[in-house]
Amino acid sequence: MPRATNRVASHRRHREVIKAVKGHRGTRSKLWGKANESLMRALQYAYRDRRNRKRDLRRLWITRINAAARLNGLSYSQLMHGLQLANVEIDRKILADMAVKEPQAFAGVVEQAKQAIAAHS
Repeated sequence: MPRATNRVASHRRHREVIKAVKGHRGTRSKLWGKANESLMRALQYAYRDRRNRKRDLRRLWITRINAAARLNGLSYSQLMHGLQLANVEIDRKILADMAVKEPQAFAGVVEQAKQAIAAHS
């Protein structure tokens, strides 16, 4: 009696992988073995880079805040310290957005930080 391999299910799995690697180059999008390797690697990169994206965005926000703060006479670290002393709880994402889109509002926040630093000294 021949061995049962459930060809229908395995063919469906193969089809799903081939469908998922559409757009990969060469045999990576055509042959099941290469396609499966390519898919596993792509999924690993996707998982890793979802975390790296958060890291990269935070670095971008800090760079933007620093540039805008220096235009207003403070460094990034002084600004963040002043905001902490003034009990201003605005996260870096919002601060960076303000620095780019609303410079006057950002300047007001910087003034609050400066006043808090002066009062604390």
